[in-house]
Amino acid sequence: MTTSDRRSALRAGAGLVAGGAFAAACSPSGPPSGTVARHAPASPDPRSAAPAAGGRTPRAPGSAAPASSPAGSAVAPAPRAFPGQPAQISHGPRDRSRVALTFHGQGEPAIAEALLQEAERHGARVTVLAVGTWLDEHPGLARRILDGGHDLGNHTQRHLDINAMSEAEATAEITGCAERLRRLTGSVGTWFRPSRAARASPLVERLARRAGYPHVLSYDVDSLDFTSPGAPAVARTILGRVRGGSVVSLHFGYADTVAALPAVLDELARRGLRAVTTTELIG
Repeated sequence: MTTSDRRSALRAGAGLVAGGAFAAACSPSGPPSGTVARHAPASPDPRSAAPAAGGRTPRAPGSAAPASSPAGSAVAPAPRAFPGQPAQISHGPRDRSRVALTFHGQGEPAIAEALLQEAERHGARVTVLAVGTWLDEHPGLARRILDGGHDLGNHTQRHLDINAMSEAEATAEITGCAERLRRLTGSVGTWFRPSRAARASPLVERLARRAGYPHVLSYDVDSLDFTSPGAPAVARTILGRVRGGSVVSLHFGYADTVAALPAVLDELARRGLRAVTTTELIG
């Protein structure tokens, strides 16, 4: 990525990121197993809006969500079984003019907030697969995601290579994140996606099902944003491969993604493709 590209990407993030380390990617070529990015905690805001009856309350841009689900808050949706769908879902129905933008939830909260706000400005809803350690550091983001009308799911506790783990280790990674989601939102989340892999091994697939996730969420379009190729390259990769029913893999934590998102959403709209949650895409 050139210096010019990076400056453009950072400006597109509304000045929220001045540089520094970004989140570990979900690629075998990412940082070594066991590396966990650390970030400053998000500043809490005591203000919170009561949710509308039976639904989620959209939040004002930039407002922080409470660290736990307060009394009276709607419980987050639970995982659903979709009859006729495979155990590992990589895309939705091809005859629908919908796509799902899915984000691996880890990294600087300011970038996450910028991405959520940009999606909401375009009327888009996304799916966030959160890392448990990220939720530990920034618990308010769980409710922020849900209150924006987005899907929230499980991307393991520490974001290590789960397919290479023993049964006991993999179980701890899945249930550890699930427990944090349940504590923060009342649910284990709507989806599970394995860390450092596009698809789960047969063992991890079985363990995810045991933990309450009928399906593993994969994808058919990899944005490759974690390679920091520049915002134009991220947009070209997505738009060159996406079609009706696609599930796109993206990441929180990368300024390129913030800078690419407006162009991606504008072009999807021009093609008549609506960005919806994965639950909406499959359901």
